Amino acid sequence: MKKTTCPLDCYDACSVIYEEERLKGDKEHPFTQGFLCPNLNGYLKTPRIQKPLFKGQEIEMDAALDILVQQLECTKEQASLYFKGSGNFGRMQDIPTLFFEKYGATFTRGSLCDGAGDAGIVEGRGANLSLPVEEIAKSEVVVVWGRNIETSNSHILPFIKDKILIVIDPVETQIAKKSDLHIQIKPRSDLFVAVLMARFAYIDMMEDEEFIQERSEEWDYFVDFVRSFPMKKLMRRCGVDPNDIITALLLIQGRKSVFLVGVGVQKYAHGHSVLRMIDSLAAMMGLFGKEGCGVSYLGNSGFGFDNPFIKPKKTVPIPTVDFGKYDLVFIQGSNPANQMPRSEKVIAGLQKSAFVVYFGLYENETSALADLVIPACTFLEKEDLRLSYGHAYVGAMPKLKEPDSGISEYDLTSFLMEKFGYGQLEEAAYYIQKMMHSNAKDAGSYKLSKSYDTVPYHDKFYTDDEKFIFVDEIDDEGLRERGYHLITSKNKHSLNSQFKRATKAYIPHNCGFENGERVRIVSKYGAFEFEVEVDDALREDSILIYSGTHGVNYLTPDKLSEEGESAVFQDVKVQLEKIV
Repeated sequence: MKKTTCPLDCYDACSVIYEEERLKGDKEHPFTQGFLCPNLNGYLKTPRIQKPLFKGQEIEMDAALDILVQQLECTKEQASLYFKGSGNFGRMQDIPTLFFEKYGATFTRGSLCDGAGDAGIVEGRGANLSLPVEEIAKSEVVVVWGRNIETSNSHILPFIKDKILIVIDPVETQIAKKSDLHIQIKPRSDLFVAVLMARFAYIDMMEDEEFIQERSEEWDYFVDFVRSFPMKKLMRRCGVDPNDIITALLLIQGRKSVFLVGVGVQKYAHGHSVLRMIDSLAAMMGLFGKEGCGVSYLGNSGFGFDNPFIKPKKTVPIPTVDFGKYDLVFIQGSNPANQMPRSEKVIAGLQKSAFVVYFGLYENETSALADLVIPACTFLEKEDLRLSYGHAYVGAMPKLKEPDSGISEYDLTSFLMEKFGYGQLEEAAYYIQKMMHSNAKDAGSYKLSKSYDTVPYHDKFYTDDEKFIFVDEIDDEGLRERGYHLITSKNKHSLNSQFKRATKAYIPHNCGFENGERVRIVSKYGAFEFEVEVDDALREDSILIYSGTHGVNYLTPDKLSEEGESAVFQDVKVQLEKIV
């Protein structure tokens, strides 16, 4: 029996058994408990790129590497861009930074995913620690806020069984249908829903005075901030029944409660303030540093671990990068032509660039635009290490088979370092052990982060004064344009642009369309045609197009969040046009 860890960009980081050319769940793993998601179940059946391509023609790997070296040699360093995605979440995927930093390339910074929310959490807590699933299991009330657990975090379901379940989400997700209370809020109103909840909680004196006095700062300013919002304006902006808010608070009051918050709540310019406000709501009710309580977002998986790779000096924000400014673009494990906002602009930039290299597993919109395609190895064909942002287990990823095709990140980097005279790399095991030894400890037959804290923040927060800092202001002008809010959730059968992608736009009944019709969806950033599917799970003011759907990012803004340098995919409204 050969054991490894799933590399996919997901909360669960499954422990996997590879046996007889099949992937199976590891029943002994304390968190993933023997189950795999649909994406991993279909992983080995997904067609890979088998041979390198140059200008669309198959070539041998040696020839592809020679072409890469020639292009690097004739490109000025300031005209080169290294663009890395998270198609594989293994830590060794960062090793090419050792070459590209010496070479002088520009790197990207920021996030297409969770950066705004992380920034808001750090502002209040000082560090973004994961909430252990064992603590979630001890809770009595679970508030699922903008997180479609059955799609993106299914392994947590056994840990929330038989809890009082409150779902706050503009979409009636599967978990919402099973909840005790679903508050179907307006899209983009999460911050104001949290303010409204805090306002009601303060009126009914639900605050934890001991926590506030001993473990927090800026409480008085927070109260003034919350009270500055007129109640009627808050309720109008949130689009909720105030009785539902009161019911939710009464269910939480006096019970061990956790908030499971998803990335959807922070895909806006003010995204950091959303997480900061949700954290502040939980803090005022004393839900930090206590058993069975807390707020769970995407934790900082690298917290406490040494990073043996380069922290680049020259960087540009990833959501707004202009590929057309560079003569050579090296793209690793990413599909920016689909996944980045403002697709039309991204594609034009890639077409303008003199030479584009795509290094990855699958054909996609970006590989189709590349001059040189270099196939990568799967996670089974190389050594690596996986940290999780959803639990505290450290996943070993040994090499379990020889490559069928492709080259690993380590081998490619080693080749380039030697060709350019930059010295030799250490063995791959050196970097893996360096990370492992820095912050991992034995936990039976598995490894656990030393930073694992059964009750995070019970001793201190990681701010200067080791206290929680309440939010006391926000800056949000809202969306002035008319139309439907665009929601870009994860799809159950794909992971961003990998695997079996959705193809349709999901719209509410009030739009006047029928299943199978074609619709042209227009925003001020672009337009695209989709097939319609009418969806009863949506509010009348919103449409849903799953992340990875071809064309969705023709509609999304190429802007940065106010903090965290994150993409703001949902900070947009769209119009629907019938196609005659």
